[in-house]
Amino acid sequence: MAPSQKELDEFKLEAESWFDTNTPAQPSFALPDSFMEVGTDEQFNFLRDWQNKVYEAGYLGIAWPKELGGRGMDPAFQNITDAVMAKRKVPFMMNTIGLCWAGPMIMQMGSEEQKQKYIKRILSAEDIWCQGFSEPDNGSDLGNAQLKAVKDGDDYVLNGAKIWTSLGSHADHMILLARTNPEATNKYAGLSFFLSPMKIDGVKPVPLRKITGEYGFTETFFTDARIPASCMVGAEGMGWQVAMATLAFERGASTGQAGGQSMVMLEASQVVDLARRAKRDGKPAIEDPIVRDKIVQFLITERALLLNEKRRSVGALNAERPFAIPLASKLQYSEFRRELCQFAVSLQGSEATLYYGDEQAIDSGFWQRAYFNAFSATIGGGTSEIQRNILGERVLGLPKG
Repeated sequence: MAPSQKELDEFKLEAESWFDTNTPAQPSFALPDSFMEVGTDEQFNFLRDWQNKVYEAGYLGIAWPKELGGRGMDPAFQNITDAVMAKRKVPFMMNTIGLCWAGPMIMQMGSEEQKQKYIKRILSAEDIWCQGFSEPDNGSDLGNAQLKAVKDGDDYVLNGAKIWTSLGSHADHMILLARTNPEATNKYAGLSFFLSPMKIDGVKPVPLRKITGEYGFTETFFTDARIPASCMVGAEGMGWQVAMATLAFERGASTGQAGGQSMVMLEASQVVDLARRAKRDGKPAIEDPIVRDKIVQFLITERALLLNEKRRSVGALNAERPFAIPLASKLQYSEFRRELCQFAVSLQGSEATLYYGDEQAIDSGFWQRAYFNAFSATIGGGTSEIQRNILGERVLGLPKG
């Protein structure tokens, strides 16, 4: 039975009170912009403790089954909690890969043993997850993954490399796409999907320094790394189907995520405030009509994206193209964030050349750092170019090529 409005209102007041009381103050060190930028132990420990605290209070995994560590409640309660967290700009949930795509995929396609082993520890942040899809020579061409997994008794032996592994230096487990049959005539049929342990012999994550000067990604090398066959999801050769289901969760096309934000929330209203403080020809930038027009466009786009989320839940409004909004959301949000950050930097004139942490920089260079980091979301989970191809082919029915 759907919850009553009274129940939802009471829950919202309860959640607001808890987050008002328990949201931590900004620590003495800089927090990352998203789960993709966690590069230091102090950032990691702070965010891990925060996720665990939110989970123990009952505000994460609300709609996940009780027997797996959730609360077994209507998803509307998690939606309310997420909105409360977003409004208060609380720290994001670092274990995004576990909460938002590995966990839902395991519940949908994993064995009962895998569900019992992994799900609760994903919610509590006892186990941190990373993703092993892209490879040094096969980035967007996921179906051509070449990391080999060779069956040897009750184990598989892994050899190869993955790249752009967010949280690779800290993760306990990796969702891994590997080639179990190099001889398959159909390249997709030669792939299998594993829940691979990270902290074992033969697995070496090497941190990658980004243009921001920060870390967060790694290149992960597998050299005769031995994992149990029980780590496989589904049957051998089913890896492509499992990967596509996982990407549907990652891109927001499928629901069932545990909740929480995956990055620092940015809003057009913050750029309005910046435009009031930044100077152009000795006057506040917001007095420039071109600046005002651009800001209004951002405000309109932001509002449209929010309303699209509401429209997504109304079947009659999606009858003609039911997958249009889910498949477009990742592309729209990631590009909006990048463009908003770019505009915020441009408002600063010559001060735009100052970087994060510079005492002379506006907002300590927050927007410069955010702009560079915004490109991560336009690449991860499929580049914006790939997303446009998906929309053209699966929503509009256009031919490939």
